[in-house]
Amino acid sequence: MSDWFCRALAILILVSTGWGSAFAQDADAQQAAALKQLYTVTGVKVDVREKDATQAKLKAISDAQLKAFDKLARRLASPAAAKQLSGLGRREIGRMMASMSVESERTGPGRYIGKLTIRFLPEKVRQAFRNAGVGFTEQQSPKIVIIPIWNGPEGLIAWRDNPWRQAWINLKIENAIVPVIIPLGDLTDSQAITAQEIFDRHETKLESIKFRYQAEAILVAVASPKSKNELHAVMTGGSPLGQISFDKTYKANGDEDLNALAERVARRFHTVMIDKWKKEGGQAPAADGLPQSFAVSVPFSSLAEWNNIRIELLTTPGVTGVDVSSIADNGAVIQLSYVGAFPALQNALKAARLNLSLYSGQWVLQPY
Repeated sequence: MSDWFCRALAILILVSTGWGSAFAQDADAQQAAALKQLYTVTGVKVDVREKDATQAKLKAISDAQLKAFDKLARRLASPAAAKQLSGLGRREIGRMMASMSVESERTGPGRYIGKLTIRFLPEKVRQAFRNAGVGFTEQQSPKIVIIPIWNGPEGLIAWRDNPWRQAWINLKIENAIVPVIIPLGDLTDSQAITAQEIFDRHETKLESIKFRYQAEAILVAVASPKSKNELHAVMTGGSPLGQISFDKTYKANGDEDLNALAERVARRFHTVMIDKWKKEGGQAPAADGLPQSFAVSVPFSSLAEWNNIRIELLTTPGVTGVDVSSIADNGAVIQLSYVGAFPALQNALKAARLNLSLYSGQWVLQPY
């Protein structure tokens, strides 16, 4: 019996038992959820005055759509693309809106103040981008946890409120092309690791925070105020984007206070991360000789198939570790560690008849 026939028969068995269909449905559901998040813009602030509160609210909703679309264009493409699309009218943008929800609101005589969430229709937005000749990407990077540390005269502050932590929270980038999670800073976080341990990069305790927020990587961002108008910010470490290395002192512009400066610096850091991801084309980076690791989903039909895949992985050149994060009857999630360039890893896996591909922001390994 030929090898091709055996593999075809195995696929047929998987489909007939419903496993293949279930896995495909689950992947489709995850992809749909990720796409919905990507086209959702939260925290859109509006403050509108009109003849009465009703008219003010209607105007605020229209303004929120414009603001949200500008944020979405910057998310999927670039600031230049957002500027290129700024000529779209309110009606055109309104037709692209899928739904709206109110996060918070206040009304008064002829005034409406609110914070809204706007959800857009992906296909209509794509068409608007195509019509304008604007290139864009929907490929998100894996999630990254960033812990901001404020290193001021009073010492290190991680979980208590401070300008640097608030700056990252204000960015609201959980759904960005490079999704960033800022830990809640609740009792669970503060008991898991202290500010000093974060600053010292206590690996095991940082891993516990990364595990809690189900992220691919964790980075520590330290900001030190040098004066009322100067901030030194540092963030280094490995990530799905490659090696991150920010170390720069920023000065305030004009009447910009320390809070505004901190937010500008945080936004700059994130913008560079997005540019790095887009430059890599959504691909995992070269490792430059340093050990790297990332999460991989491995579907399988039996324990025997899983054992064969694991053996092939462990004997693949460049692979230094296979740690199982979770396992079920039909698949596992592993942390795959390797050294060397990522394309070399993919080629080595292909030689072992294992295909490593990116689907909806998740790396999937399958035999072929």
